[in-house]
Amino acid sequence: MANKSVWHYLAFLGLSFQVLDAARILAFFSPVSYSNMLTYSAVTEALAHAGHNLTIFSNYANPSSYTTKKYPHHYQYIHLEGQALYDGRRLVNNTKGHYMVWFKVIDERLECAHSTLNHPKMLNFLAEHQAGDFDVVLVGHTMMDFLFGLGTHFQCPIISVTLLRPPYATNRLLGNPAEVSYYPRLTRVAWKAPLKFWQKVLNFVDYAVERYVLQPYINGINEEMYRYNFPPDRYPPLEEVYKNVSLVLTNHHFSQGPIRPNVPALIEIGGIQIKEQPDPLPEDLAKIMDSAKHGIIYFSLGTNVQGSNLSKEKAKLIFNVLSSLPQTVLMKWGDKDFPGEAANIIYKSWLPQDDILAHPNVKLFITHGGQGSVVESQYHGVPMVGIPFFGDQHSNMANVEKSGFGIGLKYATLNENELRASVLEVLNNPKYRENVQRFSKLYRDRPMSPRQLVSYWVDYVIRHKGAKHMQSPAVHMSWWELHSLDVIGFLVAVLTGVVWLLVFLVKLLCCRGRKASASKAVKNQKKKKA
Repeated sequence: MANKSVWHYLAFLGLSFQVLDAARILAFFSPVSYSNMLTYSAVTEALAHAGHNLTIFSNYANPSSYTTKKYPHHYQYIHLEGQALYDGRRLVNNTKGHYMVWFKVIDERLECAHSTLNHPKMLNFLAEHQAGDFDVVLVGHTMMDFLFGLGTHFQCPIISVTLLRPPYATNRLLGNPAEVSYYPRLTRVAWKAPLKFWQKVLNFVDYAVERYVLQPYINGINEEMYRYNFPPDRYPPLEEVYKNVSLVLTNHHFSQGPIRPNVPALIEIGGIQIKEQPDPLPEDLAKIMDSAKHGIIYFSLGTNVQGSNLSKEKAKLIFNVLSSLPQTVLMKWGDKDFPGEAANIIYKSWLPQDDILAHPNVKLFITHGGQGSVVESQYHGVPMVGIPFFGDQHSNMANVEKSGFGIGLKYATLNENELRASVLEVLNNPKYRENVQRFSKLYRDRPMSPRQLVSYWVDYVIRHKGAKHMQSPAVHMSWWELHSLDVIGFLVAVLTGVVWLLVFLVKLLCCRGRKASASKAVKNQKKKKA
């Protein structure tokens, strides 16, 4: 018995050493927003904490507390300065529908990634490093398929990190089913399944536009950029590179809905940017929050929009409403163009949002409705009033309102009475806090934390040399095979042949029958004449 226990212990140690072997991981992130980098950074933090060697390239400075000083193993963060970023004023002034601006968004995202990849620091790195230098490549992926060429350059598996629940492009990459009849597209996130008939019609139209209009446009640019950065005389075609994507880590969780089937290579890490244990607040901020008798209202329009980007009229009406409330208001506004001074309002150019929302004295979050902000508010059980500007923010706030977590407003038509009524409604009606806190319990209830999932599944892919056994067969099938058009064509051909044969036989029999009848009639006539 003792010997058996010893062997079990030794086996456990062997497994532990296998899991804890430091892998060489290259991460390349080229987001157009700093808020995106917070999610990517949380992924690399989890891997650094697990003991892996990381080399990280990004067009943003390191937002993480994880540095070479903190970890004795290799941790190198390389900032590729000077790449294009979002302009907050343009986002605020956007009045076009999402389809009207998507082509511009696509161009900007892909051009930003292309410029980042061609930064001198990155080009020197690629020239000095070759196949075998890394065990896996992490790519922050939002339409930038050509970046998967990095995995081919180092001849190692590719892991994609996506910021939202998977769009068509990601599902296509993994062979994930579309489920158009009941799975709302990203622009229809507020819809709940089962969809009504006209919702299904619009959902199908959205899917068709995404697949047959936007995706071919994205594919064309990606093909061009891939050939430029990874010439065909040295690298395989992009279609072959897709098959080297081992895993997709998506910042989504099924409790957020909608429910759908997923292939094993899609791992949900929703909320990974949220710290499991909040960091202590700065002393001055902690004192303000602890001593606020009527609670705290936290105001932030995200990382792209500053208070100075708002029109003077909108800024003033926001100030008029918030300055009249008994609550203390923490406003992430910027460092200029304050709309007024009030005893209950504290302006800051930056605030630790996740740690603030974790404080029990926060009564309301006034937000732009970005995915990260909404999820953090839901996780900490804080109700919201949203003023969305762009992209998924509108649908995010529509979902918040439909779920009973808060109220969404329109910036273009926002007025003082509407904002005041919405803020007071969410503050004074307990249903909003009860609803979001109920969801918070649901969202937190998981067998493993998002960071543990990242650590486990990245290790898994490395241990199993790309984990090809996790791939859906759909990845290796053409579109016509995937939709069984070859089988349908074969069966139609067989059925057509059978029908043709039956028709031929019937005609043949009928023809013979007519000939026999005619012959018999001739014989009868001859007998009569005789």
